[in-house]
Amino acid sequence: MHALLVEDDDRMSLALGTALAQRGHTVRRVGRAMDALRYVREAQFVLLDLGLPDLDGLELLRRLRTVCDAPLIVVTARCEERDIVQGLRAGADDYVVKPFRMNELMARIDTVRRRTGAPSSHAHGEGPPVRAGDVEIDIAGRAVRVDGTDVRLTRREFDVLAFLAARPDQVHSREEILDRIWGDAFLAASRSLDVHVAGIRAKTGRADLVRTVRGFGYQLGSPRPGSER
Repeated sequence: MHALLVEDDDRMSLALGTALAQRGHTVRRVGRAMDALRYVREAQFVLLDLGLPDLDGLELLRRLRTVCDAPLIVVTARCEERDIVQGLRAGADDYVVKPFRMNELMARIDTVRRRTGAPSSHAHGEGPPVRAGDVEIDIAGRAVRVDGTDVRLTRREFDVLAFLAARPDQVHSREEILDRIWGDAFLAASRSLDVHVAGIRAKTGRADLVRTVRGFGYQLGSPRPGSER
């Protein structure tokens, strides 16, 4: 696999590049946002530091997501909850805070790569679109429409919604969703799932599209027009 490593620290770049190469990946390292935008289309996955000299990393993440759908993991020293939430909402598939254990990061890379685009396999990617009120979820086509209007979700947001839509009558535990979508049930201690559910609700304007089962998990809801409040 070909990795794009966006990191301006030489020592960190050397350590990450060596670890990736030892696992059979080829690596292009860049230290500036403009170079990341130049080379991202050739990448099969991306590691992104947020502390870049020419552009804020979160803004770069948003720009990358407009041109590239490759798996992307933020690797940064920014550890505030606000930064983590913003990174996930902007389209990161995972968020790792420095300092980290190299083996853990490599495992997270493997998990993200393995699970990226997996909902179509969870739901077999077949059959007609699922309807929930005025929301249409096309699992095979990876598209969402609200009252006939296309809504753009991040890949992870769509993954969560498609997983729920594939089994609309079932309530799914947080651990099950995290295991099937992220490949790690222990992420239940993080806010990743909550952030993505909030993103689905906000972008579709249907607050009850994803129903919370308090203390357990989530289920696909049946939203009514005007339920955004």
